[in-house]
Amino acid sequence: MLDRRFHRAAIARLLKSFQAVAILGARQIGKTTLARDVAADFGGRARMFDLETDRDLRLLQQPEAVLAPLRGLVVIDEVQRLPSLFPPLRPLLDRRPLPARFLLLGSASPAVTARGSESLAGRLAYHELDGFGLDEVGPDRWRRLWLRGGFPRSFTARSDAASSEWRQAFVKTYLERDVLDAGLGMPPAELRRFWQMLAHWHGQRWNASEFARAFGTSESTVRRWLENLEGFYAIRLLRPWHASIAKRQVKTPKVYIRDCGMLHALLSVTSAAELRERPQVGASFEGFVIEQAIHASGAQPHEAYHWATPQGAELDLLLVRGRRRVGIEVKCTEAPVLTASMQIAMKDLALQKLWVVHQGSLRFTMRAGIEALPVNQLQELRGALASGEGH
Repeated sequence: MLDRRFHRAAIARLLKSFQAVAILGARQIGKTTLARDVAADFGGRARMFDLETDRDLRLLQQPEAVLAPLRGLVVIDEVQRLPSLFPPLRPLLDRRPLPARFLLLGSASPAVTARGSESLAGRLAYHELDGFGLDEVGPDRWRRLWLRGGFPRSFTARSDAASSEWRQAFVKTYLERDVLDAGLGMPPAELRRFWQMLAHWHGQRWNASEFARAFGTSESTVRRWLENLEGFYAIRLLRPWHASIAKRQVKTPKVYIRDCGMLHALLSVTSAAELRERPQVGASFEGFVIEQAIHASGAQPHEAYHWATPQGAELDLLLVRGRRRVGIEVKCTEAPVLTASMQIAMKDLALQKLWVVHQGSLRFTMRAGIEALPVNQLQELRGALASGEGH
């Protein structure tokens, strides 16, 4: 398993400031492994519970009696399976001196954040665990990361075929277990068709009416399905940026399958050669770069947008923190050229920097403030949202 030291250090910092930290992310993304690494720092003073086991689920039906005597670090995995656990945690977190800190792991964001906000406000911090980034696998392995995606077992599989087989099995498990467990009231076969349609829609603006017609249901229903997939970290809805500037702007979100490996599984793409021949290759690369740019920059979900105008100017990714605005434009080529759209985005959005990410090996200035950046140098975005970028 590759070292996830950035996440480990971030969680350690949060545990010094908060009584509890929730690690949120997709199933099989590596939350449990990361929690074990964090627990190792507590030596023998760590206790782990897994709510997917009947034993631990029964144990924590009476959380005060079981958890109150523990010291050091308490890790509770798949915490969304026991929503009633959150209110009893509050008095345990308010003890002074605090004998134990808590690490809560969840794979369904709304289920955890809603309960945590209600019961543990001011006591609980959140940390989102995404898939492997280029900083973790090495910049020269970007093509493998693009094809296989960032799920640890997919990326580290012995071959592309083994990786594809794991991802196909994961999709089936997700549909048959997670969706049913969440009580979404939607047959797995129906959700698979919806998920596959989203894969073909990857990188496009969401169109609720078209999806509703395709499934013979209401726009509100397909919107709920979409939000459920977002809550399980299966997709990313990239919201539009529509600041009050002179031009009218597009106000529809764009839809991406979050993990490019899962995108390829849903599209039945099993090799790099096959991917290059698919019409979705450009959209796939765009989604890959967007996820890696968000990962590298440390941007939070509410800091990432897309931008477009009805006249055709657009920007694939806009990162906003305070007054700082950084743009990312993605080009599935080795030799990007300056476009009118880039210059309009630079001016209208008052960008401090616009990076044009491409598949080539050369980094060069296209014009003042606009720089071409090879995809294997995306780590240059580290600190890009800080007030004083050093690059």
